[in-house]
Amino acid sequence: MHAVVVRVTVHDAETAQAALQEQVVPRVQQSPGFVAGYWTRSEGRGLSMVVFDSEEHAQQAADLVKTNMPLGDAVTLDDVEVREVVASA
Repeated sequence: MHAVVVRVTVHDAETAQAALQEQVVPRVQQSPGFVAGYWTRSEGRGLSMVVFDSEEHAQQAADLVKTNMPLGDAVTLDDVEVREVVASA
């Protein structure tokens, strides 16, 4: 398994939360190879980790994040990376 780790700066928490629930999460859940996803926020910073069944599917999702950031001015994309999942509980 591989995970897409995304870091953002949140400028408008209310707008970002609405877009996350209404657009991002449903779209990600329908992505090929989707296993699980977690989105977190603390002090104006967001971090998500979405797990996919393969590196190929994770890379496809990461590429979509980079080219289709849907939240407008509510967040700024800081970083996207694909990581191998080496353990889970």
